[in-house]
Amino acid sequence: MCLSFFFVPMLLVQYSIASLAMTTLSNLTTDQSALLAFKARVVDYRSDLTNNWSISYPICSWVGISCGSRHQRVTALNLSDMGLGGTIPLHLGNLTFLVSLDVAHNNFHGHLPNELGQLRRLRFIRFGFNKLSGSIPTWIGVLSKLQTLRLYNNSFTGPIPNSLLNLSKLEVFDAIYNVIDGNIPSGIGNFSSLFILNLGYNNLQGQIPTEIGNLQNLDTLVLSANNLSGPIPPTIFNISTLTVLNLISNQLSGHLPSTIGHSLPSIEYLTLAANNLTGKIPNSITNASKLIGLELSFNSFSGHIPNTFGNLRHLGVLGLAFNNLTTESSSADQWSFLSSLTNCRNLTVLALAYNPLGGILPPVIGNFSASLRQFYASNCKLGGSIPKEIGKLRGLILLSLGFNDLNGTISPTMGRLKRLQGLSLEENNLEGSIPYDLCHLELMYGIMLNGNKLSGHIPPCLASLTSLRELHLGSNKLTSSIPSSLWSLEYILEINLSSNSLNDSLPSNVQKLKVLRVLDLSRNQLSGDIPSTIGALKDIETLSLASNQFQGPIPESVGSLISLESLDLSGNNLSGKIPKSLETLSHLKQFNVSHNRLEGEIPVKGSFKNLSAESFFGNYALCGPPKFRVPPCKQGDSKSTKNVALIVLKYILPPIVSSVLIVIIIIMYIRCRKRSTKKSDHEDFLPLATWRRTSYLDIQRATDEFNECNLLGTGSFGSVYKGTISDGTDVAIKVFNLQLERAFRSFDSECEVLLNVRHRNLIKILSSCSNQDFKALVLEFMPNGSLEKWLYSHNYFLDILERLNIMIDVGSALEYLHHGHSSAPIIHCDLKPTNILLDENMVAHVSDFGISKLLGEGEDSVTQTMTMATIGYMAPEYGSEGIVSAKCDVYSYGVLLMETFTRKRPTDEMFAGEMSLRRWVKESLPHGLTEVVDANLVREEQAFSAKMDCLLSIMDLALDCCIESPDKRMHMTDAAAKLKKIKVKFLDDAAASS
Repeated sequence: MCLSFFFVPMLLVQYSIASLAMTTLSNLTTDQSALLAFKARVVDYRSDLTNNWSISYPICSWVGISCGSRHQRVTALNLSDMGLGGTIPLHLGNLTFLVSLDVAHNNFHGHLPNELGQLRRLRFIRFGFNKLSGSIPTWIGVLSKLQTLRLYNNSFTGPIPNSLLNLSKLEVFDAIYNVIDGNIPSGIGNFSSLFILNLGYNNLQGQIPTEIGNLQNLDTLVLSANNLSGPIPPTIFNISTLTVLNLISNQLSGHLPSTIGHSLPSIEYLTLAANNLTGKIPNSITNASKLIGLELSFNSFSGHIPNTFGNLRHLGVLGLAFNNLTTESSSADQWSFLSSLTNCRNLTVLALAYNPLGGILPPVIGNFSASLRQFYASNCKLGGSIPKEIGKLRGLILLSLGFNDLNGTISPTMGRLKRLQGLSLEENNLEGSIPYDLCHLELMYGIMLNGNKLSGHIPPCLASLTSLRELHLGSNKLTSSIPSSLWSLEYILEINLSSNSLNDSLPSNVQKLKVLRVLDLSRNQLSGDIPSTIGALKDIETLSLASNQFQGPIPESVGSLISLESLDLSGNNLSGKIPKSLETLSHLKQFNVSHNRLEGEIPVKGSFKNLSAESFFGNYALCGPPKFRVPPCKQGDSKSTKNVALIVLKYILPPIVSSVLIVIIIIMYIRCRKRSTKKSDHEDFLPLATWRRTSYLDIQRATDEFNECNLLGTGSFGSVYKGTISDGTDVAIKVFNLQLERAFRSFDSECEVLLNVRHRNLIKILSSCSNQDFKALVLEFMPNGSLEKWLYSHNYFLDILERLNIMIDVGSALEYLHHGHSSAPIIHCDLKPTNILLDENMVAHVSDFGISKLLGEGEDSVTQTMTMATIGYMAPEYGSEGIVSAKCDVYSYGVLLMETFTRKRPTDEMFAGEMSLRRWVKESLPHGLTEVVDANLVREEQAFSAKMDCLLSIMDLALDCCIESPDKRMHMTDAAAKLKKIKVKFLDDAAASS
């Protein structure tokens, strides 16, 4: 009896343990089933889930999965930026312990399933950068624990649901770049914990509810680019915690409160541009001492510009353009507020354009610091001359003083502005000659001097400005001939020399302007024939040679200008017929050949169907349909022409063709013999121009008709497929999505860069396919994929030495691009793990030159761009101002170094607010090194000291590359050399310790 008394409790204990185990097993099976169902129903472009999510591994070790330590249930699902697509399966609703759900930066589309409303433990949701649509689900309102809701960059429609207002713990609501409409609900003021509210770039309408002022913990409020109207609620200006207030591009009206600078003590970015705001700019705004960006342009503000802006010592951007602002007249008609602004030593952008400021530009303009990059003062009713002190603004990139009453000459001191890329002085009263000093501005992109009284010659040295893309010298008093050197600017986009007194002929080497879009030489004294080589300008959209003295026929080759939209040849002495080839110009909208000596039949097909009689007035003997108000053509003329053609075809052409064919066969035979003897010596060194083109059909076959099984990945401008060409070689085929406007520029950029570079660590282009509807590059195939895969995929690993070798390879490639291949540096602009590809020997190759930039000569050259690279890898000056230099790549290289050895993306969720990857690493060194580096690198005790010394040196180098000031960053040559020394020391120390 005692035995049974002892035995029963033991059975109960065993039963409880077994029951608990069965429950845990059941729970894991539920989560496992849900995730496997998810995997089966999504498109896995990069095969990360296919290769990793397997019942052979414990579910908690699957990529993107985190489990709770106590119950081993799935608590976090992080599948961001993993190349997934399709619709989001409803099976995720079975992960009932899920706290965090992140599927951002993928290709999911369709509606969010209602089953996700079962995830009552959710605190974090991120669906950004997908293609999701439909209304914001009402079930989100039942997730009472939700703190972060990020829906940005999708296609969500409809109003903000009322159920959302139940989320009392919500801290972040980010739905920028969607199609959300309706009013902002007043109940949004109940989100007492809200820290970030971002609803910009939607279709919201109505007034901003005053209840938003109840959000006393709000840091960021963005309602930009909507259809909001009415006054800005005064309660918003009482949220003392606000650092960012962005209401740009709405229809808001009213005044700014006089106390704005006192009631927003923490404000850093105040952006209210493009509204209907009126009244004066309150003087108190200069008490907001933390202001970095103040943008009030495109409103109706009036009164004086405050003279106290100099109190804002952190101010970087001041936008006051397109208002009705004036300046105090107490300083002899000079701009008195400028003296105060010179105290803002961080000021980079000063926009004053289109205000009736009057007065003159004072010499104090030269007192601005080297930080000033952009100065806009066009259409400000400025008089007087341009002060010579403007030559002191050595950091200036853009100077805009057009549409004023400036007189005098262009100051030669402008030649000192070595970084200047845009000069706009059009529509003034400037006199004298164009100073040769402008030829020193090697980075110049656009020169706008049209509409002045400039005289003399066009400086031939302008041809040395190889970065020049726009040259506007029209409506001046320029004389002599157009310098022949000007036609060597092969990458220029626009040339306007109209309304001058230029003479001589148009040379045949105009064909060198291979990307020209606009050529306007009208109203000059040019003569001679129009050269037939003009037909080589395939990209030209506007061609005007009107009101000159051109003679001879219209070249047949004009019919080859496939992009032409406007052609004006009026007011010349052209003779002969209008070429029939012009009928093929499908984009032609404006055509004028009036007042010439043309004769014969007017074409009637293609774009000529839509032309009117005005296009043909005042010619010698044109004929055609009555709508053109010319006589009808005689039928006999066409018959005689046909008879002559018949005689030529029947009796003259056959013997000529036979003779030509015999000659061609002989020449081809001789060339084939020569090639066969020299092929082995030269075939590896053929320039890109002689590489064979690949047809669309070849690419279609190589990729098995673009089968998704061959898809290697997708990017910003298209997709990359694995292909097998006819000789059995595996290749990578990059197909550009031509529906994206920037894809054309990306294709051209890659071709331009890869045309002349040869380096072991750069991806090689093997062939290309380019026509109007399809563009693709055939590249080397890299069997080991990208550095991204090796860093973040579960079943791949790189040790310290392998990561060192890869980063040395990358450094060597950048060193070559910046300093090695020619006098013009190439800037990659988008260095990141997905663009580092590994061949069969794990040698790294830098790829994807879609947004790269060719600079002028010299390693310190800079340029400016509107094309943005990947967030997290951009240098500060690139992200904020679009300034690109070799030092931008150095910065990205430093970020990539840190990421490679910490295995932390710079866009990781932990890096929010002021915390960044660089700051995290810097604050952890040297004592916290093991907390930041990839734990897998130091897990083994062997050579531990050598590893730690090596990793510390690498992090120090990375931090030196990432210094915020570009002037203090090292050159790529020094960085590459230093990393090689770190590797040598590591190998020596490791050998000594073993």
